[in-house]
Amino acid sequence: MSDTEELAQAGAGIESSEAAADPEANRHDAILRIPVTVQVVLGSARMPVAHLMKLGRGAVVALDQRVGEPVNIVVNGRIVARGEVVVVDEDNSRFGVSLTEIVGSSDADAFV
Repeated sequence: MSDTEELAQAGAGIESSEAAADPEANRHDAILRIPVTVQVVLGSARMPVAHLMKLGRGAVVALDQRVGEPVNIVVNGRIVARGEVVVVDEDNSRFGVSLTEIVGSSDADAFV
């Protein structure tokens, strides 16, 4: 075993024993492991059910946002940030979001 691996194992042992001795750290770790749902809202559309029922494969639904406008990042139903859609892969097959604004708590009360 290398010196680096030994130090890493020793450090891990110290951290875990410190966490066991500190119940506040255990609560903090438990909170950080809670899964949340993150959504990026590109836009929305409103239409009558009759129009919705006519949609089929290849249909295009126009959204209320335009290209270049910021998208909302929503966590568990609350807007927490805004950002821009970016291409993640070189082959243009995956997209991501670059955060441009963190929404304050008063703005976050707005529901999507």
